[in-house]
Amino acid sequence: MATASSAGYPESGRSRAARAERHASTETKPAFKSTEFFVYVAAVVAVLVASAVVGGDASRVDRFPADQAWFYVTLLTVGYMISRGLAKCGSREPTDRTTAT
Repeated sequence: MATASSAGYPESGRSRAARAERHASTETKPAFKSTEFFVYVAAVVAVLVASAVVGGDASRVDRFPADQAWFYVTLLTVGYMISRGLAKCGSREPTDRTTAT
């Protein structure tokens, strides 16, 4: 039978010092250290440069207008956010420090 602590929670059998110290970990490495971040930035730059370079033809029709370019940048951003979310889902990268709770 477990004994109740002063807070009303059952004791786990570990000492208070052992419970107070836990190892900290991050989900994954920071986003700016991942290759997907650099691919994302390169893709955004490529879309915006392509939109600026591709101009109108003889009849002055813009074949790649800015609103379409920003739509593609938005799609790239959503894709990048989903990929970071999947990367963080359940993976752990241990750190060297410990934190007290």
